[in-house]
Amino acid sequence: MNARSPLGLELLSALPQGKAHATPLLFVHGAHAGAWCWQEHFLPFFAEHGWAAHALSLSGHGASPGREYLDALSIDDYVRDLREAIATLPAPPVLIGHSMGGFVVQKLLEKQAAPALVLMCAVPPGGMWTSALGLAIRRPGLVFGLNRLAGGGQIGVHELVEAMFHQPLPPDLLERYFRRMHGESQRAIWDMLGFALPHPRREHCKHVMVMGAAEDALIATAGVRQTASSWGVEPLIVPGIGHGMMLEPGWRAAAEPILHWLDSLAL
Repeated sequence: MNARSPLGLELLSALPQGKAHATPLLFVHGAHAGAWCWQEHFLPFFAEHGWAAHALSLSGHGASPGREYLDALSIDDYVRDLREAIATLPAPPVLIGHSMGGFVVQKLLEKQAAPALVLMCAVPPGGMWTSALGLAIRRPGLVFGLNRLAGGGQIGVHELVEAMFHQPLPPDLLERYFRRMHGESQRAIWDMLGFALPHPRREHCKHVMVMGAAEDALIATAGVRQTASSWGVEPLIVPGIGHGMMLEPGWRAAAEPILHWLDSLAL
């Protein structure tokens, strides 16, 4: 199901056939992507298990407006988008943020509460500098390609694979994902490097799950542990999977622990 917020933001949804949990889920994508990345597997999976699952395309992403002024958009603009999406739902949702989306969610929690939070391969609250430096040392060619993409240029499919995936995907599927990815806001990237670091308040969210990917080329497990430490929880590191864990063939290894954790909360 597709919908629009009052400002025209894209919202993709999958609803259960029967009675749904009282608390909905809201998924927030990372850089270069859109709500479509959740529609592939996660939205239908959680709907099948009784959760009303929604995914937002931030301004300038997916089918949301703003692509023409993408570089002017800040993390605060993305937080505004998230607030607007939350306001369209019947109840405050569990927030599930991936990569940059995890950073945006943590920024929101400076001033707004949520019933529960899942951070997947999230940019740490301390920013991207450590991850960026480590990546530059390990894979300088990949950093060059990502910088080119962030600036509105093009990268090859092989660079997308190196950045996002560990498990092999069929060439036609990779090509489809490749066509849907695009540049990212330069302003938002600088915000994540240190100009707008989040200072979320723990009392704004009592239930927090932090998940990382053992084969993540972008957010190393050290960054995942930093995020978990800031929230006072132990991280779950999923083995054998890369940064784009919601799109890999083994996506259930990420989805099922989240489902079991949510069910344990009785939301």
